[in-house]
Amino acid sequence: MDRKAKTPEQAMEFARAVARHQGWVLNPDDGFVADLADGLARNYGRYGYFLCPCRDGDGERSDDADIICPCTYAVPDQQEYGHCFCGLFLTKEFAARRQAPQPIPERRSAEA
Repeated sequence: MDRKAKTPEQAMEFARAVARHQGWVLNPDDGFVADLADGLARNYGRYGYFLCPCRDGDGERSDDADIICPCTYAVPDQQEYGHCFCGLFLTKEFAARRQAPQPIPERRSAEA
């Protein structure tokens, strides 16, 4: 295995660890979360870091720093919408309402 490669299971454990550390809840839709974990693992293999699977990066860590999971926008998105852009991480309050995450506006500028 490529030393930069991560499996979807490793990406899932990363997401769980982030959620625990931040006091967030993972999206309860296991299939959806598995798809995001696949994307995180694929991006790690491409770039060497967990680039948000819902955004396009350019592969330069310094340029992509704001969209490395958990992205810079996760907290403001959660404060306003109850979940991050991808819908991977939910606030406890949002999760308790058992609502599905909805699309939210992109905070990242087109120039980033």
